[in-house]
Amino acid sequence: MVHEHSKMVETWFKNCPFALVAFSGGVDSSLVAFLARKHLGDARMVAVISASPSLKLSDFDAGKMFCLEHGIPLKVVETEELKNPDYATNPVNRCYFCKHTLYTELQLLAKQKAPCWILNGTNMDDLGDYRPGLHAASEFEVRSPLAECNLNKDHVRALARSHALACWDKPASPCMSSRIPYGEEVTRKKLRQIEAGEALVLKLGFPIVRLRHHDTKAVIEIPPEEIPRLKQQERTLAQQLKIIGFAETEIDREGFVSGKLNRALP
Repeated sequence: MVHEHSKMVETWFKNCPFALVAFSGGVDSSLVAFLARKHLGDARMVAVISASPSLKLSDFDAGKMFCLEHGIPLKVVETEELKNPDYATNPVNRCYFCKHTLYTELQLLAKQKAPCWILNGTNMDDLGDYRPGLHAASEFEVRSPLAECNLNKDHVRALARSHALACWDKPASPCMSSRIPYGEEVTRKKLRQIEAGEALVLKLGFPIVRLRHHDTKAVIEIPPEEIPRLKQQERTLAQQLKIIGFAETEIDREGFVSGKLNRALP
């Protein structure tokens, strides 16, 4: 199956004149950047990462290291979506405005490399989720090699593993703004609190974590089977989170569920 997927992707890239890859450091966009470099060479592709406040600094650094290790040309752009009220007020389609800002930057770069395709890391599983950013991608005619080759998340991880990419089993790490309930303002301070709080939980030995930011309360989501172990360290964690600015800490009894805040959507 991996060999079959590899051949499909190789065929897909044969028609690509030049690739600008919207790169975040996650396994999906990392695989696309790697494959673009593999099939087009470093003269016909560039990975572009945004130094956005909603991207974890650890993911930003890991992304730069990944490109260095694999000889992938990398360009850093500074998007300023927090200055856009349509984004900062955190509407339900917040992701649309973020991606619109990013793809606007990429489109300007693409004109300098024309003919050029803008690529993202969307896979087949993403198409069944609520993702306003996909609407922005369609407006800018962004191509999705993984989805267009019918690769889902499991296929992506298997293909990344076959190429010995260290990120093949990296947990999903959506932008930190997704930890803030819709309608509550997205600020740089909140994003840094989320990043620092999740780093604390990670340090305690829980690699999969979401800290949902509810003003002065931190709601921690980890896989259900891990909850009893975290409960044993709850007091210590609460004390550490209080230093960051969370007066109250709650461990979500249901456990980690991707996109849980989307349940508030009609």
